[in-house]
Amino acid sequence: MLQIGILLHKAKSGRLIVRLTKEVRPGTPVLDDKGRQMGKVVELIGPVKAPYASVTALTNRVGKTGDAVFAER
Repeated sequence: MLQIGILLHKAKSGRLIVRLTKEVRPGTPVLDDKGRQMGKVVELIGPVKAPYASVTALTNRVGKTGDAVFAER
């Protein structure tokens, strides 16, 4: 697993907002620290040098603010 960012918060729309530290593409599965899939990247937002990902949650176990999020290599 490769850490791709930090979970910032859950938006009013129900999506998770992740501050990215690695480059990802829309459709990338997002995993928690135990390797369980918690969502998929829907879109990239914000500035190119410091992007954020909008993630559709696939489970109610999404973790809490400040948790690391991962993707498969």
